[in-house]
Amino acid sequence: MITIRPEQPDDIAAVHAINEAAFGEPTEATIVDALRGACPDSVSLVAVENDEILGHIFFSPVQVSSGQEVTRGMGLAPMAVLPERQRQGIGSMLVRAGIDALRERSCPYVIVLGHPEYYPRFGFSPAADQGLTCQWDGVPNEAFMVLILDEPAMAGVSGAARYRDEFDQAM
Repeated sequence: MITIRPEQPDDIAAVHAINEAAFGEPTEATIVDALRGACPDSVSLVAVENDEILGHIFFSPVQVSSGQEVTRGMGLAPMAVLPERQRQGIGSMLVRAGIDALRERSCPYVIVLGHPEYYPRFGFSPAADQGLTCQWDGVPNEAFMVLILDEPAMAGVSGAARYRDEFDQAM
């Protein structure tokens, strides 16, 4: 049986390896390692079966600035599952558990730069439809998505969504 739980210190090496394996290179793993120490308010979850870590998801702070107003939320990145265990629902379990954890924290929104055929099943929609833009040029509208968790908190919020600086090394 697969369970989802918060990442523990003993999981760090396995989480790094899963991110490298899933993405085929170390950039995402390196970003997670940097964010882990820099973001005490991040959410890092792992999928475990028989004491083996099969997948990982990470949420870190983001913000939308519009004039003097700053609205803080979370960004989903990265999400990784061991290649041999992909397409078995593990990623979906991680996304749902992460969204539930963010709802409990009263997070107003979650942004993701990801596959437009995957994330809408969780309620994500094009961020441009909500007046949000990505900080990086050239990102297709359909790949930059948002999930609004608190409609009143997001009323009238628009502008560029900014991930933490650690992500700039990947773009």
